[in-house]
Amino acid sequence: MKKVLVVDDNEDILNVISIILDMEGFEVQCCDNGHCISDSITSFCPDLILLDIMLGDMDGREICRALKRNPKTGHIPVIMISASHSLYDSQEEFCLADDFISKPFDIDNLANKVNQYIN
Repeated sequence: MKKVLVVDDNEDILNVISIILDMEGFEVQCCDNGHCISDSITSFCPDLILLDIMLGDMDGREICRALKRNPKTGHIPVIMISASHSLYDSQEEFCLADDFISKPFDIDNLANKVNQYIN
C-alpha cells in the first residue's frame, strides 16, 4: 500500500484529505505542524508528501526546499497545498515542489494528482 504524509495545521483539512486518500486505497499519516515532518518521514517512509504552505510558525516552501535538497528525501514527490496561488506562483522554483493544489480543492483533482505521482 502506498503511503502519503499530509502536513497541514488545519485539523479539518487533515481529516478531509485523510478520508479521501483512505478511500483511494492509500495509507495516510497526518502531521499538524512542520516540526514533525522529519520524524514522520523516518518512521512512516511516505511515497508522497502533501504539504501546506502556511504552517503556523513555519513556511512549507522552506520545508519543501530542504526536503528536495536532501539526498535522503529528495526523491519523494511533494505537492504543495495553499489557498493562495500567489504564495506558490512567486516561489515555485524556490521551493522545488513537484506540483500544487489550491484550496478549496476538488476531490477528484486531489486523488488524480496523488495517483499521478505515486502509481
